[in-house]
Amino acid sequence: MDKKIKAAISGYYGFDNFGDEAILSSLVSELKKNDIDITVFSKNPPKTSENLGVMSVNTFDIKKILEVLKNTDVLISGGGSLLQDATSLKSLLYYLFVISAALHYKKRVIIFAQGIGPIKNLFGRLLTKSVLKKCTYITVRDEKSLFRVRGWGAKADLVNDPVWGMPLYPAIPMGRVGIQLRDWKSLNGKYLFTLARQVAMNFSDKEIYIYSFQDALDLEICKKFEGNLKLANPAIKSKIISGLSIDGVLKSFSNLDYLIGMRYHACLLALKYGIKTLALSYDEKVEKLAKRFEIPCSNLNDTQCLEEKIDKLKKLDPKELKTKAEAVIFDFSGTLKAIKS
Repeated sequence: MDKKIKAAISGYYGFDNFGDEAILSSLVSELKKNDIDITVFSKNPPKTSENLGVMSVNTFDIKKILEVLKNTDVLISGGGSLLQDATSLKSLLYYLFVISAALHYKKRVIIFAQGIGPIKNLFGRLLTKSVLKKCTYITVRDEKSLFRVRGWGAKADLVNDPVWGMPLYPAIPMGRVGIQLRDWKSLNGKYLFTLARQVAMNFSDKEIYIYSFQDALDLEICKKFEGNLKLANPAIKSKIISGLSIDGVLKSFSNLDYLIGMRYHACLLALKYGIKTLALSYDEKVEKLAKRFEIPCSNLNDTQCLEEKIDKLKKLDPKELKTKAEAVIFDFSGTLKAIKS
């Protein structure tokens, strides 16, 4: 009888961020199909274990992390954007430490569907280059990351985001407009009020569902937006949606007619459903997604063009969006081959 392969997964997990948890869910589901033993490094091990049916240890329990790495066969780092210092240098160094520890123990290391960079710190950049060259298999989710990694002398494959492969509920639009916001340095009060006024003017006959995808970063800005919405139209029906599970988000999105969203995975999920989508760009990955699907995209300081963007939003063809989205797949074959090699 063959010995079960053991895999450890490192990423931004257990922080209640919808996108990262959705990536983890997709990855775990695929690994389970292949009878792989899984341990996830998570900020909230009990919740991760309960939700996904896997072993989990605390992200910051270094002693346990090292113990798991000693006894595993392969480390999977990702997905998401882990190897960058825009969030913080400390975050970059943590993920590099985990990878370096696995390499020290002579384990296979897979970089899974990551966005690599930007890395402005010279030491961080040199260390990342060195570490990536020693990894078994690297997949990245955008061309800029591919160019960056190959420029550093490491091999990498370009893949789509794993969330493209998630199964959906049947789409049953119910006259709802989804608004998904996150706190961001360039999202100012003027833009927020202008957006609220445009939503109130254009969608007064619909229910407005305001989504917090990560309460620590999203909830307060969602409350501010709802306050502005009520100022613009006190009679408009609105509801803040927070604390949903992945399955809860999938169900809720299945009833939307429109989405105006900031987060990459909010826009991605809407497009999978064929929902008319307006992207609010806080990051280049959101702009790239908008360009790929030819949907309107608003910069966060662009109050004057919001009316025009919402007009374009209304004219989108849901069937065309859904057809394009159905053509996007995530291929696990390269990752599985590297795990089993």
